[in-house]
Amino acid sequence: MRVVFDTNVLLAAFSTEGLCWKLLLKANRKEFFLYTSPYILNEFKSKLSGKFGFSAEEVEESMNLVAEISRNIDPEEKGIHIKGVCRDKKDDPILACGIASEADFLVTGDSDLLILKKYKGMKIFNSRDFEILLVGFSKK
Repeated sequence: MRVVFDTNVLLAAFSTEGLCWKLLLKANRKEFFLYTSPYILNEFKSKLSGKFGFSAEEVEESMNLVAEISRNIDPEEKGIHIKGVCRDKKDDPILACGIASEADFLVTGDSDLLILKKYKGMKIFNSRDFEILLVGFSKK
């Protein structure tokens, strides 16, 4: 199973030890393959140091952990450009990462993405619904 976490899911994982952190641990245990992109990583890094006030050392540790757990894919290198799909144009590169990585799921807390529910075969779930899906898979 291939999965993309939106930046807000990564931020939630590192700001609290809640559900998103548990999902990140599941990715680390290879319960699914986590994909990210330069766009997501740059946004993650910027918000950790800015909005969340992480120190340079904490940012570096967080970035290293995400890099270790995930596979980085650049949609532009694959010729994938998405424009005008989301209400918020800043979310189009998140969809592009999903398409470039051939993700089965995009996990997000962003209503502009969640409203789509599905895009080119990729299902768009919030973290709670994705966790429920994973529990269902583990029982099979």
